[in-house]
Amino acid sequence: MTMSSSSLLIKNIHRIWQYDPHASLGWQAGEEMKQINHLENAWILCESDRIQEIGTMDACPEGHHPILDAKGGDILPSWVDSHTHLVFARTREDEFRYRLEGMSYEEIANKGGGILNSAYRLRETSEEELLEGARKRLDEVIRKGTGAIEIKSGYGLTLESEIKMLRVIRRLRDESTIPIRATLLAAHALPKEFKEDRVGYIRLIVDEILPRVADEGLADYIDTFCEKVFFQPEEMAQILEAGARYGLKGKVHTNQFYSIGGIQTAIAQGALSVDHMEVATDQDIEDLLESNVYPVLLPSAPFFLRDHYPPARQMIDAGLGVVLASDYNPGTSPSGNMPLVIALACTQMRMLPEEAIHAATINGACALEWENELGSIAPGKRANLLLTQPIPSLAYLPYAFGSDWIEKRILNGKEFI
Repeated sequence: MTMSSSSLLIKNIHRIWQYDPHASLGWQAGEEMKQINHLENAWILCESDRIQEIGTMDACPEGHHPILDAKGGDILPSWVDSHTHLVFARTREDEFRYRLEGMSYEEIANKGGGILNSAYRLRETSEEELLEGARKRLDEVIRKGTGAIEIKSGYGLTLESEIKMLRVIRRLRDESTIPIRATLLAAHALPKEFKEDRVGYIRLIVDEILPRVADEGLADYIDTFCEKVFFQPEEMAQILEAGARYGLKGKVHTNQFYSIGGIQTAIAQGALSVDHMEVATDQDIEDLLESNVYPVLLPSAPFFLRDHYPPARQMIDAGLGVVLASDYNPGTSPSGNMPLVIALACTQMRMLPEEAIHAATINGACALEWENELGSIAPGKRANLLLTQPIPSLAYLPYAFGSDWIEKRILNGKEFI
C-alpha cells in the first residue's frame, strides 16, 4: 500500500543525515568517514520518485502536498546492501547444528553440505517457488530499511539452474519497489559432477553460461569465490577476463578464510569490489590503497560462523574506505538485517557509528555504481529514505541493536506500508 499522490512533504524532521545539498558526495575513506553532514529542523519535498527540495522549517513550503509529519524523528538514506544471495530454495539450519557440534566450514562442504547442498535443492525447485520465497525475503529486508540491493546466482551450478536463478532475480527487479543489481556467480563452488574436471566446469561457465546470460541481459556483474577449497586466483582471472568481454565487472568473494592472492588478482582484473575480507594482510591493505577496488565487509557472516572479523579499524586507519553488506544467504548469514550489520561493525570491528552509516549508504551505493542515485539525501536523487523514531544521537542506532527504531520507510517518494 502506498500514498496515491505523486508528491510528499516530510516535515518536522529533527535531523537529516547524509545531507548532500549539491549531490556531490562520493566514496568516503579514512578520516573523512568519521564525519557525516546533517541538517537540523528540516523538511524534504519528494516529487514522483525523486527528492525535489530540502530546507529548514522556517521556510517550509505550503500547499496541497500530502504531508508526512516526522514528529522529531531523524531521516537517513535507505541502506544499500551490495552483497546478498537472496534467491535460494531452502534454509540450512541442519548445518548450523553441525557447526555447533564442532564441524568446520570446510568439513561441511567436503561432505556435500554448504553451497552444494543449496545447489542440489535449488535444481529441484521451480522458478515460481523460488520467486515466491525471494519475494518474502525481499519484503523482509525492505522493512529493515534496505532501499537497494544486489542479488547473486550461484546455487545452480548448471547452465539451466543458473539461468533459472537469474530469471528469478530479473522478475524480482521488474516488480520490486527498490532497485536490484544481478550478479552471475556460477563460480561459487565446483559441482559434484565436475569434481575431477575443474577445467571442464570453468569451460562451461566461459563458453556456455556466460554467453547465454549476456544474450538474455540477465547480469550486471560477475563473481567468483576465490578460496583454497573453491577457485584459485588464476581461475578467477580467467573467469573475470571472460566476463569483461561481455561488459561484466567483477564483484568477487575473496579472503574469507585465507589470503591467497585473490585481492591482487581482482585488482589486476579491474574488479569493482572485493567482498568478505575477514583475512587481510598488511600487503593486501597496501595494495587496495593503491587501487580503485572497493572492500566490502560482511560482519554477520563471521558472527554466525563464530569466526574472526575483518580488520575494519586497521583498514580505515590506513586510509581505506569500506562498505558494509549483509551477505544474506541460507548457510552462513541467514539474515538481511542491515541495522544488525551496522551494530556488529561497531561492536566487533570497532567502527564508529558515522563510519558504519557511510559504509551502509553512500559507500554501498558506490559498490553498485549507484552513487549518483542513492546513498545520500540530495535534490535529484531517488527518494529512498528511512524515518526513525525520535533518537538522541546517531550513535543510538548501533547502540540500540535490539530495538526497532525505524518508524517509516519512504521508497520512490512514497510511504511503504
